Amino acid sequence: MKAAVFRGLGQGLGIESVADPTPGFGEVVIKVGRCGICGSDLHMTEDPMFEVPPGMILGHEFAGEIASVGKGVVGLSVGDRVAVPPVRGCGTCPSCLAGEPAWCDQMQLIGGGYGEYALASQRQIVRLPSSATIADGALVEPLAVALHGVVRSGLRPGDKAVVLGAGPIGLATAYWARRMGAAAVVVTDLHRFQEERAMTMGATAFVAGEEDPVAQADRILGGKADVVFECVGAPGLIAQAVEHVGAKGVILVQGLCTRPDSFIPFKALSKECRIQFANFFKTQEYEAALDALSAGAVEPRALITETISLEQLPDTFEALRRRTHQCKVQVAP
Repeated sequence: MKAAVFRGLGQGLGIESVADPTPGFGEVVIKVGRCGICGSDLHMTEDPMFEVPPGMILGHEFAGEIASVGKGVVGLSVGDRVAVPPVRGCGTCPSCLAGEPAWCDQMQLIGGGYGEYALASQRQIVRLPSSATIADGALVEPLAVALHGVVRSGLRPGDKAVVLGAGPIGLATAYWARRMGAAAVVVTDLHRFQEERAMTMGATAFVAGEEDPVAQADRILGGKADVVFECVGAPGLIAQAVEHVGAKGVILVQGLCTRPDSFIPFKALSKECRIQFANFFKTQEYEAALDALSAGAVEPRALITETISLEQLPDTFEALRRRTHQCKVQVAP
């Protein structure tokens, strides 16, 4: 099969012919229909902290059809349309049974969506309802990540929120915050590329390029935010979130930052705010995100800005390292 293979730090991805995957016990092979390009993949291919080995096939936001099944697989058949949550646990520990495989001691992050075929465990598979497309299936994972962040924040109906960052997770966060009752959601970014899309997703205001985004957001909200979502992952953003949040408010950190960062603790302490981190998602949140799409929610689909071929992936992947009009690009291997 053809796949976009990671060749090493600073070398990007290359299209290569590799062996077709073969299902082991309890595994299935997926013919990948769509795979989203995630910002974490960009991080993983440029930061040695992640220790991604050369030869690895990335891509964890994927969906497709079952092409073959291994021994021990029950209830799944060739041709079934499925989405594949990329977090695999043992399936039997308390965390797995509670729908939290991310906290299983044997947790593995599974990729492979940047190839024509990919392996998955039967216990990972989520069937796509007839009302959901393969593209929807590849969109579920980032929607679930954002939903998990909003749930972890404890956002309540009537709260005022600020979302730092208008990437896919930031925009999906705005969507869920509004669906869960936020009275106002201000999205901030350095650029206005995603302003229209943010408003479509549920933002009530957009702030970009201003010298003092905190003052602008305060003016729009009529005061400080109850909840601030940090969805960028760059040094300085937690400090900015502390400026945005009000007394006894919550800062939910979801941006992937691997560099040292700092803020003035007294500023957070004086507000008695809570700084909460969020990562991955629960199985129930993944299913809820799929339910929203299968029920006809149109706003999340606005995240998808382009669908490209596998051959276009290496160049597009590198281009996404720079901020442009693109939001969520999906690959159709």
